[in-house]
Amino acid sequence: MSVAGDLAAFLAGRRASDLPEAALDHAAMLIASTLASAAMGSRLESAAIMRELACERGGTPEASLWFDSGAKLPATEAAQVNAVMSDAAASDDSDLRNIVHAGTPLTATVLALGERSRIRGADILAAIVLGYEASGRIGEAVTPGLRERGFHGCVVAIFGAAVAAGRLLQLPAPQLAQAIALAATSIGGLMAAANTSVAREYHAGLATLLGLRAALAAGRGFRAEETVLETRRGFFEAYGGVDGAAGAAQALRDLGQSWDILTDMAIKLVPGGHPYHAFAEAAANAAREADIAPDQIDGIIVSRPGFTALTGPRHPTDLIGMAHSPAYFIAAGAADRAFSWAHAGAAKIADPVIHRLIDKVEIGAPPTEHVDRYRQGATVVIHTKDGRSVANTVFEPYGSAARGIAWRDVEQKYRALLPEAGLSEARIEASLALIRRLADADEVAPLIALLRV
Repeated sequence: MSVAGDLAAFLAGRRASDLPEAALDHAAMLIASTLASAAMGSRLESAAIMRELACERGGTPEASLWFDSGAKLPATEAAQVNAVMSDAAASDDSDLRNIVHAGTPLTATVLALGERSRIRGADILAAIVLGYEASGRIGEAVTPGLRERGFHGCVVAIFGAAVAAGRLLQLPAPQLAQAIALAATSIGGLMAAANTSVAREYHAGLATLLGLRAALAAGRGFRAEETVLETRRGFFEAYGGVDGAAGAAQALRDLGQSWDILTDMAIKLVPGGHPYHAFAEAAANAAREADIAPDQIDGIIVSRPGFTALTGPRHPTDLIGMAHSPAYFIAAGAADRAFSWAHAGAAKIADPVIHRLIDKVEIGAPPTEHVDRYRQGATVVIHTKDGRSVANTVFEPYGSAARGIAWRDVEQKYRALLPEAGLSEARIEASLALIRRLADADEVAPLIALLRV
């Protein structure tokens, strides 16, 4: 037996009817969130470059590029481009345990294959749930070593794409195990590149493309080393620095007892890196509840377990810098008493009020109470010039499964961002309605048609 084999046996045997209704609902929310993020990223240069390259290559017309009226492309190419669009805007989802953006490769993969093969909506949603489970389990087994060793989360997100594709291709368990094994040895990605450049979305595109190809190759009979996850110098050891047996035990623990998409998924309801959302929320809460104006602030202290440095650019000048600047999130939240999609725009990124507050942000001692409750959460204390100190704690960011995800919030994000791709209000509302009813749909073609502009 192998970890890939055990995971495949479990994942291949689950039907949509076996899964919690709430999990399928979260999968539909994930589709809406990913499309919204892709709309925001559709006009960015990195997405345009990948779109141009894919269109120049051409190939068998199987799947559409979102927000494009051109010819269809092979499913692998379309999925890669669509994933780059979503990740480019830094507004997709995260698994809070490891900050892996699994939803982008999952959504890009299942919509491309769903369009190609006219797959019913319930099966598409089930593939997302099961793919999220695979990436979450394997990701947890190599966390925190993955990031400590300098690797990007794309080396985990690929498993979501591979498993979801394998499910939609109806691979039997032995072939699905091979898809997982091939995915394990298919991709690399460095945090040093993702934190400072558009290599982040390049990683997302590769995770999607290579995960889908792993499933296609496995379906044709291609075979890899099935124990590659747990073997000596295998995936767990190489990427996570953990013993193979320990990694295996973590990845296979309590299979079926809970679902990652219901416990650890978080949808971004504001832009930027998920580790910093709680910073902005806590700072905004403190400033709003105590009615503190920016010019009254003397200092801002932030703390969370394990947080020791203000990483990223302290004074960001563009979207990439903003997405990775905890100081910006804290200062923006305190200055505006809120944090929204506007804070990803050029005007807010250059706001002198925010930048003056950035210089007042410092790191405090880590919390000693309720430490186990912090799931990318934070405590922010605002000190005022008149001697007040106001604290606020957010244990997990807004939009996380732990706090509950509401459709009204996802719909608000969808309506706020889809116009960026040129969709009319009528198309936005019609496509949103189809996503809400996807579990009962015979195919995704009507949804894809509404996304072509």
